[in-house]
Amino acid sequence: MDSESSIELSPNSLSLGEHSENGSKDSSKQNPEKHLLIPGIPDDIAFSFLVRIPRKYHGILNCVSKRWRELVSSDVWYVHRRKHHMEETWVYALCRDKFGQLSCYVLDPDQLKRGWKRISDPPSRCLKRKGIGFEVSKRKLYLVGGCDWAEYATDEVYCYDTARNVWNEAPSLSIPRCYFACEAINDKIYAIGGIEPRSSNPQSWDTFDPETCSWTSHADLNVIPDIEDSFVLDGLIYIRTGSSFVSSHVYAVVYNPACGTWQHADHDMVSGWRGPAIVVDGHLYVLDQTSGIRLMLWKEDKREWVAVRRFSSLLTKPPCRLVAIGKKLFVIGKGLGTVMFDVENLGNLDGVLMASSAPKLITDDDLVHCKSVAI
Repeated sequence: MDSESSIELSPNSLSLGEHSENGSKDSSKQNPEKHLLIPGIPDDIAFSFLVRIPRKYHGILNCVSKRWRELVSSDVWYVHRRKHHMEETWVYALCRDKFGQLSCYVLDPDQLKRGWKRISDPPSRCLKRKGIGFEVSKRKLYLVGGCDWAEYATDEVYCYDTARNVWNEAPSLSIPRCYFACEAINDKIYAIGGIEPRSSNPQSWDTFDPETCSWTSHADLNVIPDIEDSFVLDGLIYIRTGSSFVSSHVYAVVYNPACGTWQHADHDMVSGWRGPAIVVDGHLYVLDQTSGIRLMLWKEDKREWVAVRRFSSLLTKPPCRLVAIGKKLFVIGKGLGTVMFDVENLGNLDGVLMASSAPKLITDDDLVHCKSVAI
């Protein structure tokens, strides 16, 4: 049984803040009404009200009391919303400004016109790093590895709790990594390959398990150190090498986490993988930015790539990235100019793409990574 589904609502699971900081019993033992979530209402009933409040108001709930703040950021809250399909998904973007410094933003798709909001900056130690991994496990974002001009690659990992809006240090990688593949399957994070001149084994990867809060190291001769892009399809991690100046051939490998095996990727499919890739509703899309901005779709039955749509640089200025929520696809470019549309409508309306857009930032920051987190 999945660990999340085994968490049930009970009086004990809502007993947050039962003891004070000095270890003595809380005054709620003498006055039970004083520390109820909502005075006069049993906690289980109050919880059933509060957990239905839209995510955009969770920041306000955090300000009501310490107990509400602990509840909103608890596993009970997260698991209950996820189990009963109450979760709402927001998009998080990692950007780099003209001074080379990293910053983070969040977008609520239900309030697209309000645009992106800046959140807490990453820890100062990693603000200048490049080749950094950016991935999601449950409700947390992870900044993994990276390097800068002043240092070699690092094994440091930082974690951002999207419910608390705080950064914390997380367990380190087994070895330093920079410009590597970073993907997640079933909440586990995979950090694969990467460049590190001092590494004794560049053909390796690490797996992070949030349940044990630890990384496990692996090695295989099929791992390619020089990595440019990756994506997950049908439970498999596809990894593409950097571009070659000598040949137009695209080389990629596939890793199967279920059995720990590697194999070469299908040549026909890989031949059109020349930009950011994403899987939406089981279909693989690639954003080709070699000449304008063109969305490509891999037709598995016909074994070919087809052009789906072109995008105006007035809305999305390259370099762009892709992120998906359900069947909605977001094309996000420089300055976080964003176009959102439903992939089901791609072939409708006589070639006219019906889409919504989010305004750009005032600054023209480059988009490094973007991910979605559901709470």
